[in-house]
Amino acid sequence: MPASPIRKLAPLADAAKQRGVHVFHLNIGQPDLPTPQAAIDAIRNIDRKVLEYSSSAGNRSYREKLTHYYAKYNICLEADDIIVTTGGSEAVLFAFLSCLNPGDEIIVPEPAYANYMAFAISAGAVIRTIATTIEEGFSLPKVEKFEELINERTKGILICNPNNPTGYLYTRREMDQIRDLVKKYDLFLFSDEVYREFIYTGSPYISACHLEGIQNNVVLIDSVSKRYSECGIRIGALITKNKEVRNAVMKFCQARLSPPLIGQIAAEASLDVSEEYSRETYDEYVERRKCLIDGLNRIPGVYSPIPMGAFYTVARLPVDDSDKFCAWCLSDFEYEGETVFMAPASGFYTTPGAGYNEVRIAYVLKKEDLTRALVVLSKALETYPGRTE
Repeated sequence: MPASPIRKLAPLADAAKQRGVHVFHLNIGQPDLPTPQAAIDAIRNIDRKVLEYSSSAGNRSYREKLTHYYAKYNICLEADDIIVTTGGSEAVLFAFLSCLNPGDEIIVPEPAYANYMAFAISAGAVIRTIATTIEEGFSLPKVEKFEELINERTKGILICNPNNPTGYLYTRREMDQIRDLVKKYDLFLFSDEVYREFIYTGSPYISACHLEGIQNNVVLIDSVSKRYSECGIRIGALITKNKEVRNAVMKFCQARLSPPLIGQIAAEASLDVSEEYSRETYDEYVERRKCLIDGLNRIPGVYSPIPMGAFYTVARLPVDDSDKFCAWCLSDFEYEGETVFMAPASGFYTTPGAGYNEVRIAYVLKKEDLTRALVVLSKALETYPGRTE
């Protein structure tokens, strides 16, 4: 199992804090915005004598209510198409375990969310990566590059849209390209769409569920963690029209008995969130994105493309090794009692040597903290002994 690039440096961050250093956490997608009050109140006002198991597929009342949420995005579902999971992570794992046999391969554009590799290893599957580059803004390569990787063991394509870690948003042309490949080779399309609320361009959100002719091939992954700042309640969803896949997934769901009851209560209450909450959250991330990207590109030697969605960016730094640099920031550096914690981008690649001078930064801190973190990062780059420019 690979170590998480997001969390593997946490002991160094803890040690820095014990020395009295303030650490700006830019390493993990943990929003600091408030969870909807309706969710907090639903937990506070639980009126039950027993905190019982829920259905292995999740509470029907929650799943039925979710169909109305997805309808707003022109995704037409029935409650039985939705299986509630313990976070989006379990949804990915159960999708792999249900659809892939040991030795089967899936194609994943890289850089990619690091835990996909861990889930594939858990299922005995093999991830074959297709490279995207920071110079091209992490857009998808031509279809021929995909077809070079397809063989008799290829069973699926996995995308994250909008993308973690790059913030890239797939275009209609790119989604149609993926659809055509899925249809031509009869592949599964695993589509992680947990960041659909956070799209910052005029481009439309194209869900895998919008693609025609591959309804039975699509397995949609979702989570409430980001849109409602509810990472800790561990509620996600696996969604598919493919009844055979759902039946296989349910075997794993039954083995783990049920998704979190209290989490489902909070998530169901969150579906009544006001438009004002969603708008304020969105506007805040728009401002944070501008603050971070403008600030990064003003630092000599640093480059970040403009992310079109989610709340991450991958930035190139003038350093010899971003793993060493990120560790050094926590263990050997501080500026006026402060330092920064970032995720080395090498952990989001499987190609050896890829991302060696890149980091993933999550803009989940308020603008004042992001502005200060950029100052600290600039000072770190000035003094880092492995600077390359």
